[in-house]
Amino acid sequence: MYPPELVKPMQAELENAGFISLHNAQDVEKAIKKEGTTLVMVNSVCGCAAGTARPGAIASLKFDKKPTNLVTVFAGVDSEATAKARENMIPFPPSSPAIALFKDGALVHMLERHHIEGRPAEVIASNLAGAYEEYC
Repeated sequence: MYPPELVKPMQAELENAGFISLHNAQDVEKAIKKEGTTLVMVNSVCGCAAGTARPGAIASLKFDKKPTNLVTVFAGVDSEATAKARENMIPFPPSSPAIALFKDGALVHMLERHHIEGRPAEVIASNLAGAYEEYC
């Protein structure tokens, strides 16, 4: 577990953009099963989360189409919530950071760490915007 004072600004970055932080399995399950589209960001303390994943996810919300619901879990902090989110992302292996789009409870788009790492935030945002065009 990471110290709360370390992760608070990383959580706040997404919360300030409209994401709801989830801390238990029940809240994750309810969020994913909601009608419409739900973007789930698996947050992390790593550099690619800070440099591209969080900024890319936030920038993707500036396009015309966007998900109905925005939620986040924090790997290494919200263990139960992260495990439940990852369970819903199968067949993809656990990854952090990761960004998943669900529509009416079904996984329809996934960005794993290897899709995020080494790519600029604009590429992440554009990839997500394409998924929003198709599913939102």
